[in-house]
This record gives sequence, structure tokens and C-alpha cells, in this order.
Amino acid sequence: MHEPIISVSGIRGVVGDSFTPELILRITSAFAKAIGEGRILMARDTRPSGEMAFCAAASALLGAGIDVIDVGIVPTPTALICASKLNADGCIVITASHNPPEWNGLEISAEDEEKEGMMLDLYERGEMKLVPWDKVGKLHRYDGAVEDHIAKILSLDWIDPSLIRSRGLKVVVDCCNGAGSVITPELLRRMGCQVMELYCDPNGTFPREPEPTPESLFDLARAVRENEADLGIGHDLDADRCVLVADGGIPLSEEMTFPLAADYMLSKRKGPVATTVVTSMLIEHVAAKYDVEVRRTKVGVGNVVDLMRGIGAVIGGEGTGGVIYPEVHLTSDGITSAAVILQMLAEREEKLSRIVSEYPRYHMTKHKLPIPEGVDIERLIQRLAERHGDENPDLTDGVRIERGDSWICVRKSGTEPVIRIFAEATTREESQRLVDSFSEELRKLIAE
Repeated sequence: MHEPIISVSGIRGVVGDSFTPELILRITSAFAKAIGEGRILMARDTRPSGEMAFCAAASALLGAGIDVIDVGIVPTPTALICASKLNADGCIVITASHNPPEWNGLEISAEDEEKEGMMLDLYERGEMKLVPWDKVGKLHRYDGAVEDHIAKILSLDWIDPSLIRSRGLKVVVDCCNGAGSVITPELLRRMGCQVMELYCDPNGTFPREPEPTPESLFDLARAVRENEADLGIGHDLDADRCVLVADGGIPLSEEMTFPLAADYMLSKRKGPVATTVVTSMLIEHVAAKYDVEVRRTKVGVGNVVDLMRGIGAVIGGEGTGGVIYPEVHLTSDGITSAAVILQMLAEREEKLSRIVSEYPRYHMTKHKLPIPEGVDIERLIQRLAERHGDENPDLTDGVRIERGDSWICVRKSGTEPVIRIFAEATTREESQRLVDSFSEELRKLIAE
């Protein structure tokens, strides 16, 4: 049995192994005790285990006297936007985002962020909240979440559906049969696009790997090419990510979405940009074009959001295809990204392939190194940092070392029992060499 991944933002694990009804009840009951009273909005993606997890979490909340607002199957950003609109005291989205189908999780957020830290403390102490029969919470259904998100995007002063409609843009959308199926095709049609749906049936079956990458979006690339479409949009299961396929069926790296979105947004709103230590150097190139600052922090949407608040960033994002638009909501939002890229294409009257051809070429290699049970990953990374002390490693999140026009970062995954290794360079061979070299060094440290 594997250990579940537990943090202030929720839990994630393998269903029937490290993600169980008992665990869901315990963590949700701790959240209920931290909240005290009020209303919690709940949503889920299309994973088959979602109903089980919903019932377990909802029963814990109701048994603690907390009302539950059920918005059904919607993307994570849609749920969070809706929670803000309805003035909910918190939000639980049942999803494991880009993880394989056997995984699931609870993404937990509170209007008062201090309650998230309290939840973890209460969970570790095994504390629960229960109320008598006449104080149990009530379950409410709300069906307007998708419309709320679409309305929010269409109300932005830099989104112009009439202009997009006049361009006659053709788009293929691949939602991996996930939660994005219920919103992205509809949004793009309302924006005046000709939309072709690929894997947009929210039925709980997944025809490709949930994590959208150039490799997993092979069918999307083929559909874009065969239908002579202008753009392909690929989501993960909760649609907080958006990965692009350019005209001609050219799949773009997941690292490209954030720089492209930033390029457009900075042309409308100049200001600082927030990102993580493992995002492509391409974001610095885009920021320099507008003479604005880029600041980096730890991996994770919450960390980027904290940095955005601190520096007043106009946009934030990660190299996963996740971008944060503060004018919509402080969360990673793949649906808004789709709208932004289409607006960019309409305004510039250029093909996406042409736009990206003007960017410098960087090559990133990403690798997951499984770690044997019992190995202290944090100590392992500390030892690696000590071995490279003369290179002034950045210890913001793991170990990041810059070497001229290349860099490498080794960090503990927050969602899987692995070490993640990222390297970027001006050639694919150099980025791969860096990954291979540090992977071998880590294996030797484990064996010692």
C-alpha cells in the first residue's frame, strides 16, 4: 500500500489503496471542523471513483453541520469561480487533475486561507466534528456554474467574440472525456468559432493519458491536420491546463501555453509576471519584450498565486499548460487560456505556427525518477545540493543550477512518489545530457 499525498490543499492517492472512503471522511471532517459553520461548494471531474469520493466527503460535511452546494461535473477553475460568486466558505473539487485514472483526490480551499492550515493540524490530531440530528447540513444543487464561468470570460474587455467570429477560426477540442467537455466547446462556439469535438463525452472513460503533452495529444494533432483547423486545444481531466496544437497539426510543448498567453496579456496589461523555478526561460524572453519583471517561486498553483499577490502580477503560470488570470480568478484556468489564444490569433491575423516561429528555441527535458520506499527524498536532495555547492544552487524548490544558457532543477514531486528532474538548454542533446547526468548521480546517492 502506498501512502497518500496529503497537504494543506488536500489529498491525492490511488483509489482502493491510498485513497479510501475512510481517508476522505477524516480529512473532510477535519476541514469541516476548521471551517466551523457555513457552506462548502463541491464539484468533481469525470473519474469513475468521483461519485464514491463525493458521497464520502459530502456526508462528512453534512454530518458536521455544513451545507453542501453540489455543482456536479465541472472543471476546477469553474468550481472556484462559482464558489466565489456564491460566497461559499470553501470549495472541494474531487479530482486528481492530470494523474492516471486509478488516482483521485480532493482539492480543498477555504475563503479564509488560515483554515486550510488548521485542517491539516486537526487531521493529524484525528479530530472530527459531529452535530446532533437537528443540526445536520443540507444538500443543495446549483446548475449555473458553467454559465457563470462562460459569462465571466465573455465579459472581459479584451475578449471580442465579434472579431473572432469574423475570422472564421476552426478549432478542434480534446477534453480527454473530462470535465472540460461541459464548457470549452460551448464557450468557443459562443465566441464564434467552428468547433470540432474530440473526446468531449464526460463518460469516465479516458482515450489517452490524462496529462496533456505533445505525445498524448497525437490524435488531436492528426485531427487538426486532417480538418485544416487553425488550432487544437487539449485539456487534462479537470481542465486547469491547456496545451496547444498549431495549424498543420504541429503539437506544441506544454511549456508554450504560458509564454503565448503572457505575450498577449502583457500587450494589454503591463506588469510583473509570476512563475516557478521549473518554467521555461522563454517567459523571460516574452517579458523582456514588454520590459517587465519575471519572479520565480516554488512549483504549485498556490505558490504562484501567493507570489502574484505579493508583486501585483498581471499574469502567472507554470510550464504545465496552466495559466492564472487574476481578472478571472486566482487559479490555473485552461478554459480562459483557450479564449486568450483565440483572441490573440484573431487580433494578430497570424497563424499560431508563425507566432511561435519568432520565439527563440529552447529544449526542455523532463524526467520522473521513481524512489524506492524508505528513501528520505528531502535528505537525498540536500546531499545533491551539497555536492554542487560551488555552483551556487538555488534552493527555492529542490536544487536549481544555472549553467550559462542552460539550467537543471531536481525537486520532490508534490503529487507522486517520485523525484522530478527538469533541464532546459538551447539544444535537445544538452538538456538530455543534463537529465541523464543528474539521474545517474541520484542513483549513486541512493545506493550509498
